[in-house]
Amino acid sequence: MENLALIESFSEFKDDKLIDRVTLMAILEDVFRNALKKKFGSDENFDIIINPDKGDMEIWRRRVIVADEDLDLENEEITLTEARKIEPDFEIGEEVSEEVKLIDLGRRAILALRQNLISKIHEHDNTNLYKQFKDLIGDIYTAEVHHVRPRVVILVDDEGNEIVLPKEKQIPSDFFRKGDNVRGIIENVELKGNKPQIIMSRTSEKFLEKLFEQEIPEVFDGLIMVKNVVRIPGEKAKVAVDSYDDRIDPVGACVGMKGSRIHGIVRELGNENIDVINYTTNTNLYITRALSPAKVSSIKIDEENKRAEVFLKLEEVSKAIGRGGHNIKLAGLLTGYELDVIREGNIAEEEDDVELTEFSDEIEEWVIEEFAKIGLDTARSILKQDVEDLVRRTDLEEETILDVMRILKEEFNS
Repeated sequence: MENLALIESFSEFKDDKLIDRVTLMAILEDVFRNALKKKFGSDENFDIIINPDKGDMEIWRRRVIVADEDLDLENEEITLTEARKIEPDFEIGEEVSEEVKLIDLGRRAILALRQNLISKIHEHDNTNLYKQFKDLIGDIYTAEVHHVRPRVVILVDDEGNEIVLPKEKQIPSDFFRKGDNVRGIIENVELKGNKPQIIMSRTSEKFLEKLFEQEIPEVFDGLIMVKNVVRIPGEKAKVAVDSYDDRIDPVGACVGMKGSRIHGIVRELGNENIDVINYTTNTNLYITRALSPAKVSSIKIDEENKRAEVFLKLEEVSKAIGRGGHNIKLAGLLTGYELDVIREGNIAEEEDDVELTEFSDEIEEWVIEEFAKIGLDTARSILKQDVEDLVRRTDLEEETILDVMRILKEEFNS
């Protein structure tokens, strides 16, 4: 009963750690064998019998009977005198089995056993946790904010598992409070010592792809395929979609009536602007679609160097480049080509045009850079724009834009 009581004491970990009894017994045997090795030098002549149904166990030590004067290995041999105290008719050469009570190992040994058991169970839990989340890499996962730190947000799921959301994996506009539910993808599982660290990401292209699967039934059912996703997290994204069924409009199905389907995804990503385009193997057409909303005049492709010269009318250049250069950058990433914008326009006007940098004595450098971000780097390219449109696409005030236009107009009117 002493062994049984000890086993029941150890078995409290089964309930705490949600570990099944059979696994617990296997861990127990390993722990006890280590204890026997420490005390007796070897566990090879010990039999450990575990009954997982009753939670009981027995430990038996086998020793060979030798003459009293021939005793050499105390763990493996027993003298004839000692053996006959157990059974009077024992003879030299026979094997004796004796039960070892755990309590006989001593209080300190039992405390060490308990500590070793805790360590082994944690190791078992960590191995299972690592395997569990390795299988979830690339999947959307939801967890609750437990603690917000400057460089990382610590999340906890329903099972109490800790998940890490680093600052660089957060969308720039993300703001979390304790208790908030956060969605992201499991991006990686790293072993820190023996403990797995689960990394979540909200900036990965895979997160946007999985949101399409989750929010758009046709994507989930495989009727629409997401062919490629590129993002500047929190700013802009482009998603190429395709369908084998000509009756399905993949872009229309993803966007929904008045943007109803994609609205939830946009909101989840901090109002990230998402362009959904039809995928095609026609490179010219694919690049044209990727540069939307700009209207492309023509394209000259260099397949060997994966470059493309894109010819656009002057008024389309800023649309192709986009705010901060985001549109052309994402179009290049989506198509796999380095895109060079070539302006088309009135030759006389182009020859008469003036680089915006020439006005650096009258226009501040940061203002010139702000126009350059959206592809406007000459005087005439700015004068052709609508003031309200420039206010929307730059970080400039209307007053500043009007002042710049006044300076530029004076150049051509003088």
